[in-house]
Amino acid sequence: MAEQRPLGRRELRTLLAERGIAPRQAFGQNFVVDPNTVERIARLAAVGVGDRVVEVGAGLGALTVALAGTGAEVTAVEVDPRLVAELPSLVPDTVRVVEADALHCDWDEILAGAAGPGAEWVLVANLPYNVATPLVVALLTAVPSIRRMLVMVQAEVGVRLAAPPGNRAYGALTVRVAYFALARVVGRVSPAVFYPRPRVDSVLVSIARRPQPAVAPEVASYAEIDELVRAGFAGRRKMLRRSLAGIVLPEAFVAAGIDARLRAEQLDVVAWGKLASCQRSIECSRPPS
Repeated sequence: MAEQRPLGRRELRTLLAERGIAPRQAFGQNFVVDPNTVERIARLAAVGVGDRVVEVGAGLGALTVALAGTGAEVTAVEVDPRLVAELPSLVPDTVRVVEADALHCDWDEILAGAAGPGAEWVLVANLPYNVATPLVVALLTAVPSIRRMLVMVQAEVGVRLAAPPGNRAYGALTVRVAYFALARVVGRVSPAVFYPRPRVDSVLVSIARRPQPAVAPEVASYAEIDELVRAGFAGRRKMLRRSLAGIVLPEAFVAAGIDARLRAEQLDVVAWGKLASCQRSIECSRPPS
């Protein structure tokens, strides 16, 4: 079998026209048509022989081909049945193609079906705006076998994923990701490398799962932290004593060593965990009313 290569802009447009396929805005379909870009993403993913890679939103296989070229075992997940029908002829026959909605599929079944239970995975994806944040959080929360991710997302989303405390982009999403992983922006991607061309810049974000959560579960669970984070960032312009009124007692701020005059964006994930832990301890120590 001849070696596959990613479709260029002209080749992709010709294929779409011949098959009567128009990119669907609902699926956020912006296909990468620059070979240098997909090769760069494959390098940044740092995968090779012996690695198991799952790609979300395989499209017409440009990035899939680059990932397979590293020698990694690739499972390509695509939701659009029109593209799923074309993918096998566009990617190496070593690639496993799966038709599935990444937000609503059985991830254990998909990953175990490719490598058996217990295998570790790297996820690489070009994610549309409406999918990026819920998918990243869902995978970090529920699919621990995915140890690393390299995602291409709208620049605004990427900055939110990796923002430090105190940054304007720092928010509830940032804290949720930080609980499970370390995220950093590792590159920018021009709109010029896509077809159709989007109106926004994209960035590449590396997300590496921590060996253990940033806050030990016995200190505070993810659910306990998330309850406070949701309330705190719902009133992010307010001081914590106001945004968390009725949820966190004044003495919990004192016990945690946190100034109640701070705002939500000034607390890192460890501080949120300490506050949740102190609130629980105070509640548990009070006699029932």
